[in-house]
Amino acid sequence: MSRWGKWIAVTALVLAVAATAWLAFPTSQDSLSWKDVGYAIDSPTRASVTFEVTKDFEDTVACAIQVLSENYAIVGWRTVTIGPAKVEDATGGSLPSDKSQYYDVNLRTDSLGVNGGVNSCWIEQDV
Repeated sequence: MSRWGKWIAVTALVLAVAATAWLAFPTSQDSLSWKDVGYAIDSPTRASVTFEVTKDFEDTVACAIQVLSENYAIVGWRTVTIGPAKVEDATGGSLPSDKSQYYDVNLRTDSLGVNGGVNSCWIEQDV
């Protein structure tokens, strides 16, 4: 094998190991996800949004919930904070079985909405 061939093989091996390590160890952002489940427009001034959040038990997460009008204007907005899950000890109760939980949020709206959902979620950092 030529000298250049060895360098190419070593470089390819290093890149393969780095890519495998990067994929094997997820970042903290990968531990947060959300999904819209449904919404209800109760009146021109009230709406509710149901969504699912998947997060690590110890994380505190904030989610921005919005209601949109027919022309995509935001007519309702609320930020909700989801704190850490209370995990009991082995003698005190049951542990949560899943990192995913459903939430139902009521919002006041400025005018009639036609759609509602999660705009975004983020992990709150300790100050």
